[in-house]
Amino acid sequence: MENQINYRKAKNWQIALSQMNSANAMCFYILMTYVSYVGNAGYGIATAIMGTILTFSRILEGVLNPVIAVFVDKFNTRFGKIRIFLFGGWLIQAAAVLLLFIWGSGKGHGIILFVVMYVIYLFGYAMNNVAGQIMGPVMTNDPEQRPMVGVWATVYSYFAPMIMTILITMVILPKYQNTYSVEMLSTSCIVTVAISLVFIILACIGVSETDCPENFEDVAATNNEKVSFKDMVSLLGKNKAMQTYVISASAVKLANQVGSQSIVSTMMFGILIGNMQLSTLISVIAMLPSIVFAIIGGKYAGKHGSRKAISLWSFVSLIATVLMAVFLLTINTRTITVAVLPTIVYFVLTLAVNGTKMGVTAATTSMSADVVDYEKDRSGKFIPAVVTATYSMMDRLVSSLATVITMGCVALIGYETTMPQPNDPMTNGIKYLTVLLLYGFPIIGWIISIICMKISPLSKEKMAEIQAKGQKKQ
Repeated sequence: MENQINYRKAKNWQIALSQMNSANAMCFYILMTYVSYVGNAGYGIATAIMGTILTFSRILEGVLNPVIAVFVDKFNTRFGKIRIFLFGGWLIQAAAVLLLFIWGSGKGHGIILFVVMYVIYLFGYAMNNVAGQIMGPVMTNDPEQRPMVGVWATVYSYFAPMIMTILITMVILPKYQNTYSVEMLSTSCIVTVAISLVFIILACIGVSETDCPENFEDVAATNNEKVSFKDMVSLLGKNKAMQTYVISASAVKLANQVGSQSIVSTMMFGILIGNMQLSTLISVIAMLPSIVFAIIGGKYAGKHGSRKAISLWSFVSLIATVLMAVFLLTINTRTITVAVLPTIVYFVLTLAVNGTKMGVTAATTSMSADVVDYEKDRSGKFIPAVVTATYSMMDRLVSSLATVITMGCVALIGYETTMPQPNDPMTNGIKYLTVLLLYGFPIIGWIISIICMKISPLSKEKMAEIQAKGQKKQ
């Protein structure tokens, strides 16, 4: 059946460049993992209060996404709309972080300025995020090509953090005596903005041919109804594919975001292993080969469908994560980077955890586009921005708990007014908590993901049927 369908396609180089927006987003993401440090050191905000602020900011972010998405779906110019929101969002983000990390930090300003600047950043992030997520569905609906959008996005989503982690942890941090000071964070901010600018320019170049009024008119040809917030309610209430997708992806996202907080990285690499720079380098090196898993995951999703790919990779990720947790709990973690065998085992398990996670991410990205087409078949509306923003809203509401979970747990072991630093002594409490945050929560997330995929209607056969029906209507 699929051979009889004329799919909309993009050139491979266009997909590769357009998805560099994921690299841009991850540059800011890595920088903002240190926002708790800048809030504490630059604005004098206590740990518990920072956790509350960041939690509510994530909720606000979830509200902003659908509001902007409805506007994006209605917004049209003769120049298109994706690039306008991509670069406009970047510009607002850049201005906000420069104010937050440099111009306002360490100047005696308090919580009010911090919150205002953070809200401005979230507005820019939401603009860029909505535009970035609708690129894939608009550029291609080919089930063989669509997973490659996820592959490129996944590769960049891991490649950019590698660059930023190496620069911040191994180049910038040592220059400031391994302390997250105001000056160290300011330098990190400048580097982040400069690198992200390169990525956003390349992303705009990649999507330029697709970003034209004709493409949006074609995909909306069968839909004369206006987009509204009722569509979001309908999505969540009546679209089973959306429900399972949101629950699965949000559970995994929450679990992984708990462990991705800079505080947790500091406890793992700086305190448990005791060598911030070397352990970071080992983790980064282990991540490089794991990019291959993204390619394998994307090809598997193209051949067997996103649902089957997510289910398989979630199961493999579950096994790898359990093995890593058991390993860390049964050894002296200070022998990692010192003794050969523990270092090799840690390297291999890190490769397995990161690699299998990449397989899930690549398949999840392609499933987002599947949900867009499923909704068009169900309701007759092609509303990619609303679909992606509804997911983002639920994702942000759920993942908003990540910061408060991390901050709350850290406060329980004594860090109530200060943040963990790489040179702090290791205790059993820190060890058990770090393993729980890094690997315990992901184990739960993978289990939820597997269950959701069992009941998702987005099989490969169903998607081929939807594409065939859509072509007949045109």
